[in-house]
Amino acid sequence: MTSPLQQKIKITGPSVVTANRTVDGVVVYRSADQRWSTNLADAAIVRDAPTARALLAESAADDVGAVGAYIAPVLIAADGAVQPGNLREQIRRDGVSITLPSVS
Repeated sequence: MTSPLQQKIKITGPSVVTANRTVDGVVVYRSADQRWSTNLADAAIVRDAPTARALLAESAADDVGAVGAYIAPVLIAADGAVQPGNLREQIRRDGVSITLPSVS
């Protein structure tokens, strides 16, 4: 089986590397200064496959801080704000998309 790092990476727009923090499972993003941040705005933005591959390899090597690293699409607003690029990433960032009933 081919590892995700060896598979062909296709980048169709701005992307980030995301994972889950090992301590508590919180969604984190890899920053340009090689740390993990819970803030999407801190994420290093990649725009081509070689850069994405390098950032993903570096991120995957840091399996003490976070696990399950992968490349995720983002959207860059006119004002420069970074937003999730698809529904999955929006849910990962914001949490569940339904209102759960309260437990009495």
